[in-house]
Amino acid sequence: MTAHDFATLTNNAHEDWTLFAIRFHDKPGAGELRRQLLQAHLEWAAENAEMVRAIGSLRESPESTPVGGLWVVRAPDKATVEALIATDPFTTGGLRAGWDIFYWSKALPQPVTF
Repeated sequence: MTAHDFATLTNNAHEDWTLFAIRFHDKPGAGELRRQLLQAHLEWAAENAEMVRAIGSLRESPESTPVGGLWVVRAPDKATVEALIATDPFTTGGLRAGWDIFYWSKALPQPVTF
């Protein structure tokens, strides 16, 4: 097993950005609204891919309606993340009941790929 310097891996003080994880909560029963806004949301995500590094819905099971979403965002500060969220069609269209913004530290050095 390789030893990792977690202090170095989780500290991006040398960068002009920080990583954030955002957990979104959709309004209950808003599946139809989500479907109506989805195309605009996906286009918005593509336009903001420089900051929104990973994005997707959260579900209780693979076949169920999403209950929210999860993003990983690279931004200079929390205020920038909040401003970004405010422009998302899922936010402006009234789908979101709320969200939690967390500072995120990637613990392992390998790139994230799927």
